[in-house]
Amino acid sequence: MHEMSLAESVRGIVEDAAAAQGAKRVKTVVLEIGELSAVEAEALRFCLDVVLRDSIADGAALEIDAVPGTGWCLACDRSVPLAQRYDACPECGAYQVRPTGGMEMRVKEIEVE
Repeated sequence: MHEMSLAESVRGIVEDAAAAQGAKRVKTVVLEIGELSAVEAEALRFCLDVVLRDSIADGAALEIDAVPGTGWCLACDRSVPLAQRYDACPECGAYQVRPTGGMEMRVKEIEVE
């Protein structure tokens, strides 16, 4: 389960950002997770509940923004929505689709007090 190591990395980012701001507490953490990122959002949410316990972000609200997958079809020369990597192009049916979006996972925003 790689979500646990991702959660630990998020904790480090949140703690570093809060310390840089001189914050006493983190109120909200907003993450962006792409549909093609191979990150299971609910598993990550569970891991973050565990990892953030007894930290400056203990009890912080967690918001997850899903980023849709997109790809560029080399056969029909179009940008297309992509539900999974290696899916066929929904326009022409070709399998020459290069993912262009929805692969990221990042801490988008941290609200502190």
